[in-house]
Amino acid sequence: MKSLFLVFLCITIGLARAEEVAKKNVLWIYLEDVSGWFSCYGETLIETPNIDALAAGGTRFDRFYVPAGVCSATRSAIATGMMQTSIGAHHHRSCRAEFRGMSMGDDYDKNILEKGITPIPILFREAGYYSATSGIDKNDYNFEWSADAFYDSQSYIKKDAALDTPAWRGRGEGQPFFAQVQLAGGKLGRRATKVTDRAAVKVPPYYPDIPLVREEIAHHYDCLLETDRQVGQVIEALKRDGLYENTVIFLFSDHGYGLHRHKQYLYEGGIRMPCIVAGAGIEGGDVRDDLVNGIDISAASLAVAGISIPEKMEGRNFLAENYTPREFIIAARDRCDYTYERIRAVVTPKYKYLKNYLTDRPYMNPSYKDKWPVSIELRRMMAAGEMNQTQLLFFGETKPAEELYDLANDPHEINNLAGDPAHQDQLARHREILTSWITKTGDQGQKIESEAGLLSALKRWGDRAINPEYDKMRPAYKKWLAENPAPPKKKRSVKKK
Repeated sequence: MKSLFLVFLCITIGLARAEEVAKKNVLWIYLEDVSGWFSCYGETLIETPNIDALAAGGTRFDRFYVPAGVCSATRSAIATGMMQTSIGAHHHRSCRAEFRGMSMGDDYDKNILEKGITPIPILFREAGYYSATSGIDKNDYNFEWSADAFYDSQSYIKKDAALDTPAWRGRGEGQPFFAQVQLAGGKLGRRATKVTDRAAVKVPPYYPDIPLVREEIAHHYDCLLETDRQVGQVIEALKRDGLYENTVIFLFSDHGYGLHRHKQYLYEGGIRMPCIVAGAGIEGGDVRDDLVNGIDISAASLAVAGISIPEKMEGRNFLAENYTPREFIIAARDRCDYTYERIRAVVTPKYKYLKNYLTDRPYMNPSYKDKWPVSIELRRMMAAGEMNQTQLLFFGETKPAEELYDLANDPHEINNLAGDPAHQDQLARHREILTSWITKTGDQGQKIESEAGLLSALKRWGDRAINPEYDKMRPAYKKWLAENPAPPKKKRSVKKK
């Protein structure tokens, strides 16, 4: 009897160890400011062989939408599996006790996640996973968080983010990992070699075809070529370390590239992003065109690791066998830096609906992009009457309260159907979807930012914050300035020859 018990015990231990070994690693290859102009998505101007190979060995998602067109809001949402508007993380670069070396004081726009909402890295650590981040330093969250609570290790490399990929090193023997490799993507800047023929790029009809616009578009292609090389390095490192076969890889971008109408906005170029899932247990060569929300990345990542999805989480496991596709997706635009705005988008399989709340200001509200040479030229052309009607839809002085686009027939979102009698049923349907979603989720962006938030934005951005929302806090800001004078700037020493 004793021998039978020992045999049973050995079998039980063996099964437990086998289960432990079988735990899948989860790797996020997180791209910044990257529009999905990859050859596996139909791009013909450049070739992206490493990303194409990842797609060929996994599943490519053609209708993947991020929750916002800007990094901190999207990253806050994906890190929690919750819409940023549900957790108070919708204003870009909010909840910063310090900002670029300047203290906000005790009364800043603090945002503490409520009970039951736990960031993904912490959930993985609680399940025994080694949690790590590497690449560029891109921990951009609009809520209170701790790097020590999130990660077992952090390895930030400025120049070549993926050269050695140390994210999963340092873990215990046999310990599964959750890792993020953050790639600079569209923000590679001078690191992206000038390769793409500026004369060969296609200029969308909503931009004037001028050299400065062509330069911006071509530069993004150059960034994608370098990004593809880095992705290849990540995959090669996984294979080198014998981890590829037991790792599920999620490759995706936080939002579109930097040019106007894309980054920060809710048109397709701002929120419809690349997403590829490959690796352990993922069928190769599959393509899906159902709607997937960025917050679903979190739920799916937990699921493939065998970790329970929290009850409050809004994300869904889109990799589940019994998954029911989403009927719609919501995306939100709120304050970005000092530019106050409020827009909501509803995406259904065929249509896109946009609700513009602040119609007293144009799309080209003053923003951080104003100093760019291309911005200066676009504003000059607008003022000089050198833009056509299609270009003035975005660069003009007004914007409509509502927009409705047939994405199947109007991918550039130019023909607004909101006033078309033949589309009033669709307009009403999308209005109702948005209204119901706002009520159900408690969209926190429906009310103006708190006084602490407005004052913090003024502290961070000063005179650039010109929108009327800030007016009531300007006296408090002046008082704060008087009590906290800026230290004098250090003079640069001039070396004598």
